[in-house]
This record gives sequence, C-alpha cells and structure tokens, in this order.
Amino acid sequence: MKFCAFLRGVNVNGTSMKMKDVGDVFSNSGMKNVQSLLASGNILFESPIDAETLKPILETAMSEAFSYDAFLFVRSLEDIEMIVENMPFETKEDFHNYVFISGKNTAQELLIHFENAKNKDQEAATIVKDVFYWQTPKGNTLKSDFGKILGKKNLKDKLTSRNFNTIEKIVNKLK
Repeated sequence: MKFCAFLRGVNVNGTSMKMKDVGDVFSNSGMKNVQSLLASGNILFESPIDAETLKPILETAMSEAFSYDAFLFVRSLEDIEMIVENMPFETKEDFHNYVFISGKNTAQELLIHFENAKNKDQEAATIVKDVFYWQTPKGNTLKSDFGKILGKKNLKDKLTSRNFNTIEKIVNKLK
C-alpha cells in the first residue's frame, strides 16, 4: 500500500532536519520506495502494514533519530484521494484552501474553534467525512484568529495542516 506521513512541526521553531535524513529513518524502519515532497514533512512510502499500526512505529523512530517528540499522521493514497475528491471550496485566486490531517474528533474541535474566532468574514470552514477544510485569503493564514491556533502546543498531537495544492501534489506523486 502507498502512504504519506504528514509530519508535524518540521523545520519550524528550532526543529530542523533534512528530508533525506528523515527518509533514511523511514527506510531503516522497513518502509519501501521512500521519498519526500517539499521540506515541510511529507514522506511518501510503501508498506504492507496499515496506517494505524505504522503511526507509533514511525513516531518512535523519528523521536529517537532526531531527539524530539515526533507527531505524524499516516494516510493511505486512497484516503488522500478522498480528501481531494471531497474538497468543498472552489479555487479562488487570492485564497488558500487548507486541509487538516487530524486524529479522531479533532475536526469537530476545529470547527468549534473556527465558529468562536473573530474577524473571519472572508474565511470559510467545513467538515466533510471527518476532514476539516478551511479557506482564507492569501497572506491571512497566521494573522487570522483561527489561523493562530495552528501553532498551539495543546494541538500538536492532534493535527497538522497542508495547503490543498500540496495535497494534490502528494496524490500525483503517489500515483
């Protein structure tokens, strides 16, 4: 099966690593055809093991290799294709569309954060099949009240986000 591991907190806030080194950790953990996509922590690989079993194996390997608390989210090619197929927002030139890769029940928690955020007139958010999607004007991602939650430490083991363009690139590369 083909997978992408979405790493959280890579190459930000003092946690820096080369994607080649990350790929080596995955290969040494038994993953096949390992490759990275962008320096933001998207590791593509193949494994006969299911995503739920892979997560703790890879988090432990990453934590040991890089001496940090690794948090990652593993999704199969089929899961990522569903994310693309279910995108609820139209593409707008001056907007970013984000997808949140998260644990169980996190999408609902994110929707509550969004609904309670201020100054979101040009933003939109929704959940489709337990995936949280967010649309915001370009340049507003970390300035918006909702966008500021992206770096909250109490959410580090619950979610990571990617621009929808990145998600599409991952699907194309995995195919």
